[in-house]
Amino acid sequence: MDLDKILRIVGEAVEPHRGSGKVADYIPALACIDPNKFAMAIATRDGACHTIGDADECFSIQSISKVFTFSLALQKVGDALWQRVGREPSGTAFNSIVQLEHESGIPRNPLINAGAIVVTDHLIEDGDADATIEMLLRVLRDHAEDQSIDIDYAVAKSESETGARNRSLAHFMASFGNLDNEVEVVLSAYFRHCALALSCAQLARAALFLAFDGKDPVTGERILTRQRCRRINAVMMSCGHYDNSGDFAFRIGLPGKSGVGGGVLAIAPGEGAVAVWSPGLNEAGTSTVGAIALETLVAETGWSVFG
Repeated sequence: MDLDKILRIVGEAVEPHRGSGKVADYIPALACIDPNKFAMAIATRDGACHTIGDADECFSIQSISKVFTFSLALQKVGDALWQRVGREPSGTAFNSIVQLEHESGIPRNPLINAGAIVVTDHLIEDGDADATIEMLLRVLRDHAEDQSIDIDYAVAKSESETGARNRSLAHFMASFGNLDNEVEVVLSAYFRHCALALSCAQLARAALFLAFDGKDPVTGERILTRQRCRRINAVMMSCGHYDNSGDFAFRIGLPGKSGVGGGVLAIAPGEGAVAVWSPGLNEAGTSTVGAIALETLVAETGWSVFG
């Protein structure tokens, strides 16, 4: 399969739509991002990375980081994770508080904000949020084989300063006893991991293990058990795009996770990992152009899990 040729077709398909959608201006540090930016990278079994556009330019991956914290929490606590977070689609906005009240402070899944805050709480030991972030950076740098990966601290500061809704979610869950650490400690780690800055090329490489049953096909390292990898992909398929998850599955048919920085990570089991970036978002917070790009890619490759 000539992936470079297919990427050129993708580029032609998205060109009329570049700049569509609305950037996440409720986070001041993201409000100034050029909405015309576009990039896609495909990491494959042999370690190759096929790219188009600004694929080496770093962007704020935002909620895509939840895939990696979810993976680390499963490794750390296993199925005990499901005692404090569910695995059902929310059907509501990513920062909704409505269901928490009805469901006794147990968030619907690990990929909405409330669920990711609980996942982050699992990763903090001895109240040390800094150590958690250092561990996450070490893991991501190893997965991506790139030691330059870091946090955009201006974005993290911006998120913290405008994070009233996430603080509300955290305090609400704490009132039900669903946080072990202090709210500000958990949010300190949460805001920073959402502010990770990666390029599409780095992101696709870092997530490659998810396309191969938890094993990095390049290094041979077993990162996750096959069962846990499949569980992550299942949750990504059903919950990775908030109240837009059903439409994403319908149009694209791959496990995925979007972020309000305009990035989307998609996993093609047995084939590779795909990262796309275009900052303009639809009403659900998924990249408008990114979804078009992925839909075109799947049409050209046949990579949908539904055949």
